[in-house]
Amino acid sequence: MKKILLGIVTVFALNSCTDEEYDKLNHDPINPEAVPASYLVTGATTSYFYRMISTNVNQNIFRLVSQYWNETQYTQETNYDLEGRSISDNLWNEISMNVLYDLNEAKKMVDNDKTLSQAQKDNQKAIIDLMEVQSWQLLVDTFGNIPYSEAFQGASNVNPKYDDAKTIYADLIKRAIASTNKLNVGAAGFAGNDIIYKGDVSKWKKFGASLQLKLGIQLADVDAALASSTIINAVNTGVFTSQADNFTLVYTGAEPYTNPLWIDLIKSDRQDFVAANTIVDYMNGLNDPRRAKFFRQNLGAGVYKGGVYGQATPFGTHTQISATLEDIKYPGTLLDYTEVQFMLAEAAARGIAVGGSAADLYNKAIKASFEFWGNTTAEADAYLAQPNVAYATAAGTWKEKIGTQYWIAMYNKGFEGWNVWRRLDAPKFNVAQATKTPVPFRYTYPVRERNLNKVNYEQAASAIGGDKMETKLFWDKF
Repeated sequence: MKKILLGIVTVFALNSCTDEEYDKLNHDPINPEAVPASYLVTGATTSYFYRMISTNVNQNIFRLVSQYWNETQYTQETNYDLEGRSISDNLWNEISMNVLYDLNEAKKMVDNDKTLSQAQKDNQKAIIDLMEVQSWQLLVDTFGNIPYSEAFQGASNVNPKYDDAKTIYADLIKRAIASTNKLNVGAAGFAGNDIIYKGDVSKWKKFGASLQLKLGIQLADVDAALASSTIINAVNTGVFTSQADNFTLVYTGAEPYTNPLWIDLIKSDRQDFVAANTIVDYMNGLNDPRRAKFFRQNLGAGVYKGGVYGQATPFGTHTQISATLEDIKYPGTLLDYTEVQFMLAEAAARGIAVGGSAADLYNKAIKASFEFWGNTTAEADAYLAQPNVAYATAAGTWKEKIGTQYWIAMYNKGFEGWNVWRRLDAPKFNVAQATKTPVPFRYTYPVRERNLNKVNYEQAASAIGGDKMETKLFWDKF
C-alpha cells in the first residue's frame, strides 16, 4: 500500500539562488522528508493483516495447508507446490520488508521525535516491539532458522547469517516480557493513530501477555521449564479476558481498508474455493452448529459436503464459504480470546498452573468460539453435552481432544490451525489426493535465498536437517 520515501533530496546547481531560495528548492512540499512513526506502523499493521487474512494463492495458502478449504480448479497449492507461485518468497519478502523493516524504521523515528514525552516514546517503542516479536515468530514458525541478529544491516551486510530458531525464540520471549512490562497505561501510545486498540495501552498490555502465552505454549514439548515460566508470567501479567481484547483490525469498507477476502473472492469474482472434506467431515460427525456460520447452506438446509482435499472440486456441487467471511467490512482477527482459552487448556493439560483445569478451560474455549461466531449459549451447551465432545468422554488423548476442537475453532485463521496440527498432532489430516504429498511441516526457504545468500542458506539447511517440507521445526518434537 505504500512505500513512504524518506529524505529524498534533489540538488540543483543554480548559482543565482540565495541560500533561502536554494533551501526551498531542495524540499518537496508534496512528499515530506519526515513523517510520524505512526504512518509506518499503520502501514506495517495493514500489510501484516492483509498477508495473514488474504486467500490469494500468491499470498497466503494457510487455509489450504490447514485443510479448511479446497480448490475448485487449480490444485497446486492443496498439493503443496510452494515454488510454482513463489509462495515462500512472497511471504518472506512481505513480512521482512513491508512489516519488519518498516517497524524497525518506525522505532528510529520515535527516538528522534522531539514532540513526544519519554513516556510516550517508551509506549510506542514497546508496542512496535511487540508487533515485531509477533512477525518474527511467524517467520520462525514457517521456516525454522532465519536471519535475525544480522537482519536489516543494509549494505554493510547483504548476506546475513541464519540464527538458530530456538535461540531466536528465547530472545523473542525476553523481548515480549520486557516490552509488555514497559507499557505504561497512564501514558499515551499512538493515541488516535492506533488502528487496533484506538490508543488503549491497557489492551496492548493484554496483547503482550497473550503473545507471551503463545510463545511459551509453542515450546512446551522441547523446553518445558522455559515454556512453563513464560506461560505463568503471561497469566500473571494478564492475558485476554474477553472478545473485547481481541487483536482485531476493523475494516471500514473503503479501499484499501477492506476485508481481503472480499477483494480475493467478490471483487475479483472468483469461485476458487469450497470447504474441504477434512473439516466438513469432522464437523458433520460432531453435529457442530457452527457449520451454518462457517459455510453456506447452498446444498440445502443442514447439508454440508466438502471437496475431496487436493482434488479439483466443482464449485456448485459442494459446500461453499460463508457469505459472512466475504463481507467487505468483516473484521480481521489474528489473536483472540478463543485462542487464549485453548492455549490455557493445553497448558493445564500439560500440568502448568494457569488457574483452572484442562476440562474447564476446554469448555470455556469452545464456548468462546461459539460466542465469536454468533452461536447461542444453548447451542454451545448442547454441543458440549455430546459424549464425543465432552472432555471426560471424547475419544483420544488430551492432545487429540483439545487439538481437534482447537483446530475447528481456528477456522479462518489458517496459520494457527496449521500450528495446532503440528504441535498437537491432531486432528488427523488427509493426504493430498492428486499427488499423495504429505502435509508440510514447514515452508522451504525462498529461491532468492538459495541464489543470493547461498553460503548461509546451505548452512541453515544443513542445521535444520534439510530444506524440505517434511523437515520438522525444532518445537515440533512428536
